[in-house]
Amino acid sequence: MTSATRPRTKAFTGALATLGLSIGMVMTTGASPAGAATWPTPNGSEGVSSTISISGTKDYGMKRLYGTGDLGSGGQDEDQGPILELANGAVLKNVILGAPAADGIHCKGSCTLQNVWWEDVGEDAATFKGTSSSAVYTVTGGGAKEAGDKVFQFNGAGTLNVSNFAVRNFGTFVRSCGNCSTQYKRTINLNTIEVTWKGSRIAGINTNYGDSATLRNITIVGDTSKKIVPCQKYIGNDDGDEPDSNGSGPDGTYCKYAASDITYR
Repeated sequence: MTSATRPRTKAFTGALATLGLSIGMVMTTGASPAGAATWPTPNGSEGVSSTISISGTKDYGMKRLYGTGDLGSGGQDEDQGPILELANGAVLKNVILGAPAADGIHCKGSCTLQNVWWEDVGEDAATFKGTSSSAVYTVTGGGAKEAGDKVFQFNGAGTLNVSNFAVRNFGTFVRSCGNCSTQYKRTINLNTIEVTWKGSRIAGINTNYGDSATLRNITIVGDTSKKIVPCQKYIGNDDGDEPDSNGSGPDGTYCKYAASDITYR
């Protein structure tokens, strides 16, 4: 849960490294693959000084939102508020989170994020917080970069599905909470993800709570020394301590992938 403070990149950083996926950015349907030759151009910008609550479906039409006031520190402090908070069942489409991004997006239950982009991840890009084992969090399309710690923080229960997504310059792409006061079994499915160096881990899971991470069609770019760990295992706890690591690599039970699921280029 904890992470070190890091400097923030305040300005829009321009082009994303060329990705090997089809862009297909469909703003009306939200069914866009993640690949993009360039980062999407915002259709206007709006400062957000207090968390915006969303229920139902909200399409921002590629507007950029960024934090101001209490949401504008741009640091890695824990317990920051999110820019957007999604009610159970909410669908968020076509939005860019600029810098500062505070704690990004919180999903209080099942949610869908379609074609959502983070120019400079704040504390986390999105946190999934539902308490039901049947909760499903779906991320389709979009991308995130400049995450000093985690991109997706999985604190709640249920299943997280991420597909057609691009990530670069990050600590951990998806982390099942290692030390939350209430712990759950969590299932992570990653499919068609382009990971661009540098980064530390793609998925981090807790074996003692029965977590699993399935990786399919993962492309890792620029990691010539293969330092990025596809799936890191931990022994989680509920008392706030930093969890101990518990090995890494495919095992068919917790980390579910084969060498053929990961391509280096």
